[in-house]
Amino acid sequence: MKQPSVQARRRAFDGRDPPSTICSPVRLTNDLGQVWWWVLLLGVVAASALGGESTPAPTPAPDAPPVCAPAAPAPAEDASVSEEDDADPPLKVPKRSDEAPIASFKSIPKEYDLLQKAKLDKATGKLMLERDGKPAPLTIDPVLQDQLTRILRDYQTPYAAAVAIEPSTGRVLALAEHAEADPSLRGLPEAPIFPAASVFKVVTASALLGEGISPDETECFHGGKRRLSAKLLEDSSRDSRCVTLSEALGMSANVAFAKFTSRALTADKLRAMARAYRFNRQIDFPIPMGISLAAIPDDPMGLPTAGAGFGDVYLSPLHGALMAAVPANKGAWRDAVLFEQDAPTSPPQDPPRVIPEPDARSLASMMEQTVTIGTAHRIFRQRAFRVPGAVGKTGCLADRNPFRDYTWFIGYAPKDDPKVAVAAVIVNDYLWRIRATWLGREAMRLALEGQSRWAKPLVAAVPTEPPPDFTIQVFPPPDLTQDAPAIGGGGSPPTGSP
Repeated sequence: MKQPSVQARRRAFDGRDPPSTICSPVRLTNDLGQVWWWVLLLGVVAASALGGESTPAPTPAPDAPPVCAPAAPAPAEDASVSEEDDADPPLKVPKRSDEAPIASFKSIPKEYDLLQKAKLDKATGKLMLERDGKPAPLTIDPVLQDQLTRILRDYQTPYAAAVAIEPSTGRVLALAEHAEADPSLRGLPEAPIFPAASVFKVVTASALLGEGISPDETECFHGGKRRLSAKLLEDSSRDSRCVTLSEALGMSANVAFAKFTSRALTADKLRAMARAYRFNRQIDFPIPMGISLAAIPDDPMGLPTAGAGFGDVYLSPLHGALMAAVPANKGAWRDAVLFEQDAPTSPPQDPPRVIPEPDARSLASMMEQTVTIGTAHRIFRQRAFRVPGAVGKTGCLADRNPFRDYTWFIGYAPKDDPKVAVAAVIVNDYLWRIRATWLGREAMRLALEGQSRWAKPLVAAVPTEPPPDFTIQVFPPPDLTQDAPAIGGGGSPPTGSP
């Protein structure tokens, strides 16, 4: 197996989202150099069979948790509910340390599985679904949907979903999913059963910008390879690495983000920003979406742990794509749309705002560093597969027992003229083939290549002006009882023939 480079090891030591070769033990490839691994594996299986005992699945040593997993998850608490949601029942945020939500996930009922019920209309090339007794076209691009689904199936992802939307309208272009562990499982794109991990740093960064923290403000730190601790949050002579807030987001520097959170935010402020991003709130969609839950503790260690992406926070892939669309839409929120007849045709006059427009521009520039110098730069630099102007955020977290390797990517492209926003999540075992950053890039690339099939740009409404005053003056009819006036002003009648 190829060993991680020195740079990769250093990135992991610095507390960034580690590269795939570090976060997950073995990648399946077609390289002949991997043959020894299979020989060893088959030998172990054969020895186990001869001995009459089954070999348990390998798990990380108790004193060496996976690099991208926190040693001790933050304590869970009831999701915050504002006064406007008093009628809603209280929501209990599950603890990953007790049981991961994915372990108990069940398929959505068939009556809500609208994509399975939709039929392809060959004349229009659109998926059609009966609505109010009439066939209604869906916003889904059948070609993109098929491309992404085939990728997930071909790579035999244990659990995975990829979502693509048009950020300006919220039109959902793809809701691809596959579970090799249970091929009958449906509803993963709408299910908030995946730990948000470092994707939640987008929420934290937005809150920090709102508190006046500049993207160029610097924080120094050390450690953070496997865990966050109170000592790491204290300034120390060992803090040999310094990064700006922008670099901390791009490189997913956990300790730096935790220190920024501890210094500049309160639990109420982070909760408010999480709520602005629609955590702990119901998101309306024709296919029922679960509520993405976020526990933001008040204690001095729980708050920075959550801010750095190590807390009990859960996210659905569709919600992740809507989050990515916020900076694409200059800080405004767009609801997801599944039926073409519900899609807007012109920009909304006063859309709900998540963050101010200047903060949205700053956030987009910070997310750009993820793909230029940060945790996704290697994937986005591959020749013939580049996505110009892409911005995004990665995430990586792992369950210890049983082992699950969660990886995330959310983002949009191009940065200055957003056309597509995506979210990708994959839950791998020890043996893996692809991870979410690669999948997210492919979702972006394939969607942009197929723009001619699905793009419907908004047309700004032309203000209507009152027509010019063309009032026609109406003169009274001539009085025929009077003599007609002489032409030329003389008193004699004109001569000549009448």
